[in-house]
Amino acid sequence: MQEILGITGKIVLSVVLSGIIGAEREVRHKGAGLRTHILVAVGSTLIVLTSFHISDIYKNVNADPTRIISCIITGIGFLCAGTIIRGGEQVVGLTTAATLWIVAAVGIAVGCSYYTAAIVTTAIVFIVLSCFRPIEGQLTKHFNHYNI
Repeated sequence: MQEILGITGKIVLSVVLSGIIGAEREVRHKGAGLRTHILVAVGSTLIVLTSFHISDIYKNVNADPTRIISCIITGIGFLCAGTIIRGGEQVVGLTTAATLWIVAAVGIAVGCSYYTAAIVTTAIVFIVLSCFRPIEGQLTKHFNHYNI
């Protein structure tokens, strides 16, 4: 029963943390929003939990659970590439791709019980997404004014 609560807690924490980032993307009407971010993090958490479970089952075999975890990053790269669109000289979707990559990492951290890193990372990402947009606009306006 304790194992079920531990697994459930990790998956719920993944939902909450990735939901914070996904909600910001959803509010800004980005291609990958709330559901996509949650699914990426939950999938990453499940893969980590499964890789540790497999490692426990095959204790007598030389198995490295991090090999499965490393495949998450490769797979998420493919998904992120699909969010990036090039139109002329402008590239759109890089921030959303980065947030998908980050929620995969948050899911990995939660699956590995590295809660502090997952929570701090989520907070920093949310602050960057919600507070740095005006700063970015001011920088662009300032440097365009001086033709830099």
